[in-house]
Formats: sequence, C-alpha cells, structure tokens
Amino acid sequence: MSEKKNTVWVIGHKNPDTDSICAAIAYANLKNITEEDEFIPKKAGNINEETRYVLKRFGVKAPQTVSDVGAQIKDIDYRHTPGVDGHISLKKAWEMMKSENVVTLPVVGPNGKLNGVIVNGDIAYAYMDVYDNRVLSDARTQYKNMIEILNGKMHCGNEHAYFMNGKVVVTTSNREDIRNEVEGDDLVIVGDVIERQRIVLERIPSCMIITGAHTVDPEILKTAEAIDCVVITTEFDSFTTARLINQSIPIRYLMTKGNIVSFAPEDYVDDVKETVSKVRHRDFPILDEDYHYIGMFSRRNLLNPEKKKVILVDHNEKSQAVDGINDAAILEIIDHHKLGSLETIQPIYFRNQPVGCCSTIVAMMYEERKAPLEPHIAGILLSAILSDTLMFRSPTCTDTDIRIAKKLAKIAGVDYEELALAMFEAGSNFNGRSTEQIFYQDFKSFNLDDITFGVSQVSAVSEKQLAAISDDLQNYLEKVLDERNLDMVFVMLTDILDQKTRVLFSGKDAELVARRAFHQEGKKKEKLIVPGLVSRKKQMIPAIIETLQAMEE
Repeated sequence: MSEKKNTVWVIGHKNPDTDSICAAIAYANLKNITEEDEFIPKKAGNINEETRYVLKRFGVKAPQTVSDVGAQIKDIDYRHTPGVDGHISLKKAWEMMKSENVVTLPVVGPNGKLNGVIVNGDIAYAYMDVYDNRVLSDARTQYKNMIEILNGKMHCGNEHAYFMNGKVVVTTSNREDIRNEVEGDDLVIVGDVIERQRIVLERIPSCMIITGAHTVDPEILKTAEAIDCVVITTEFDSFTTARLINQSIPIRYLMTKGNIVSFAPEDYVDDVKETVSKVRHRDFPILDEDYHYIGMFSRRNLLNPEKKKVILVDHNEKSQAVDGINDAAILEIIDHHKLGSLETIQPIYFRNQPVGCCSTIVAMMYEERKAPLEPHIAGILLSAILSDTLMFRSPTCTDTDIRIAKKLAKIAGVDYEELALAMFEAGSNFNGRSTEQIFYQDFKSFNLDDITFGVSQVSAVSEKQLAAISDDLQNYLEKVLDERNLDMVFVMLTDILDQKTRVLFSGKDAELVARRAFHQEGKKKEKLIVPGLVSRKKQMIPAIIETLQAMEE
C-alpha cells in the first residue's frame, strides 16, 4: 500500500446534527478508499442523543471534536534543534550554535524535559563581563571541560570530578607572591618551572594547570597525588590558558531557568504571535504536555504556517463553520443548502444539490465511483437521510432521497421505519439534559445584511415531550441573544408525527417577524403553532428572510 501524502480533515458545521456527523464519516471513508491522501472525519461540537444512538447502533466511533482549524505550532516549519546537556562547556555550546546556525540552545535533562535555554548573549557575557575569579568553582566546572578547552592532558585526578571551591590564580615568578596569592582549594595556572610548581603544591590547591608542557616531573606528580591535587598540562602559554579557562564553565550556570516563554504543539499561531510580540526573545521552545522538549521556533517561522486542509460537508456558511476557517485551506464543499458566505482563495470542488440531505449526495458519490459500501456506512448514511427528511415527511425530501434511502436500508439490513422511530425516540429523550444542551443540539445562525438571527430546531415524536421543555427554552432565549450577539432567535419545536411546529422567539421585532412570516399577526396572545412546518431549511429560513426583506422596503 502506498503511503498517505497529506492529512485532510472532513468536518461538518457547528452544533452538528446526524447528517453533519454521518456525512463526514462516510465521505472520509470514500476518499480513503479512492485516493492516496489520509482523510479523517472530525466534528465541530458535541453530538446529540439521536446521533449518539445511530453511531452506537452501527458500531461507528464518533469523530474527534475540533474547535478551531487555524494553524497551530505543529503546523509550522520549526527547527528540531537537538537538546544539549547542561554540563557542556560554553565553548562547545558556541561551536554548536555556529554549526547549527542558531542563537539559542535548549538545555535538556536525561528525562527529556527542558531545564533551560542558553543564548549567544549569555556566552558573550561570560567572555566580556565576568570578572569574578571564583566563577569556575561557583559554576561547579568539571575538569573534563577544562581539558577539552585547553587541549590538555590529565596526569593526576578524575576528569569527571568538579572544581567546587577556591579561586583561579595565575602565578608570578615571585615565590613570596605565590605563597601569598595561592590558598587551599584554589585552581592555579603555573608555568613549566618545577620550583614554582613545588611552592604551589605547598598551598594544597584543588588543581594545578601546568602551561607550556606535556609532561610532569615525577616528584611533582607524586606530591600532587599525595594531596589529591588534580594536575593538567597544556601546551598553551599562561596568558592563553587564563584567557580560555572561562570557556570551560558549564552552560547550566549561565542558562535561563525560570520564566521561559514556551509553547505547546497544539497552540494556535494567532495566539502565539500575540504573545511573542510582547517579549524580546528571539527563539522559543516547544514542549509537550509533560514539558518534554520537542523543538524550537523563531518569529520568522510564524510567517507562513502550513494551512490545515479541510473538506466541508453539510454547510457552506461562514457563521456555521468551525472557528479558524479563514486560516484553513478548503479543498472541497459537499452541501445541500443555499449558497452561503464562505470564500476560497482558489477554485475548489463544490458539489451542491437540491436534495433533502447531504448524506444523500455522499451515497450518490459511492454509486458514481463504484466504491464498496459496507453495511455500517450504509446504516449511518440511511440514518442521516431519515433524520434530515423526517422519514420522508419533510418538504425538502426528494425522490432521490427516498430511492437512495431504500437502497441503503437493504445494504444495512434494517427496516428503515423501525430505525427512524428508534432514532426519533432517542432524540426526544430530554431527561438528564440541560436547557442549553437541548437548545444547541441543532442550532444554526444566519445573516441578512446587518441582521443576525439564529434558529434552533428540537424535534420529538409527541407534543407532550415538547411541551415539557417549552417554558425553559423560552426563558433561555434572552441569554442566547446576549451570548451570541444576535438580533433575534427562534426555536422550532417540531412534532414529527403530527407534522407541525410551535415557534418560540425572542429579540426586537422577533414576534412580529415570526407571526408575519406564518400569517398569524392577529393572534399575539396565542401560541405560534404552524401546521405543516417541519423544515428549517426549506420553510422556516426562507419565510423569515422574505419577511425581513419586505419589512426593509
């Protein structure tokens, strides 16, 4: 099997209904069968009880929820700069920076977690501004770092040990000055003069570095071993040795440990840009949820992030699309609604047909491509058609929907009438669900010029079930208006079997619009019940839009 080239998300609208979920799953499956890229179904919100029943009945896993399709840190071309050990020398860190062409190195512990970062400015500080002759001991510098920096050789001691106490002293030729300057535990730089070395050892230093030499006098070595003094030789002269020795300081001493600005792979680029604009750092580490180091990025890496590739099903309205859609690359749209407000940078495959359900179109595409249709996929497609057409009762239902549904029922091996009633019963079970959950189980917002309105549809198989939630929903509408910044909001309480809808409303002129739309202006004290009203797409939305347009004239 050939490797998948790209990852493409197939996703429906916010507050997804059964059609939105099932169309995404089935279309992703079709694309995976017929194309090389990897297509993954996603959902833009929580599933309702009807959809939950359908997925469970046909053994299909619910897609992962995605709240935003904007570019994330994991989508940018960040650097996989390897983490370094905190014990390496400043010189080695500097050489790595030049080799990797970076100005920042992440310092990582054995467990893979970030311990700190060091930048070239920290190294410059050590060269230019450090005047403390105890800095090597304060930094707990390993002798192996000194050997590496000085191209030296150890003749006595353990290279993995640390210089932990004392100062750095460069000896003079005056014997009394040596005795006065050198104290116990010091690190002493001395020339290749045996007499001076002997006087230095009298002071019991921690380490003696002999310059301009590659061998050590046996008697000097014997004395050094007796007092546990490390002896290192280097062919550099004393001036060069003194100049280079600070480069052996381990980077953990100068690295930044606290208040490190880091980000996670899932962080969104827009949010990251806002954060990094407020700090002066040049590079930023990427950490997983357990603070393990992943990579580094700079501001320029944020300029052209790779856009997520998406296919939209069952909608083409920007207001209904998942957040961040403007920052995604829309490859296709499969829909059965009116043309909406989404725009694309380049031409795309856009299939829009006047049928009652998006899943009908997806099933037709299986037919056209002669793709195998497994029973569980046929089952969820059938369920979506039954849901959207209210078991063929909706005025949006077409002969094509009915033909496709009956064919799918045979493949799935189910009685479509029994399935429909079971689905509707599951969707009508409001026990244990909050008013918010009920309202948003099937909610969409729409725009007409400068007016924004929302419509929620709640369906049940009996008037009694709907009456039980009516008052709570009506009281909830004021909160919806405020939170969603809507001018009007409507709720369709649809009795599936009796083919009628009670309309709830809130907002300025909402009642006037609703009653005028359904010719009940003179019945303001009565409930707004509309016989035959079952379709939001074909009946409710057109009636509201036409009324609003007429009121503007």
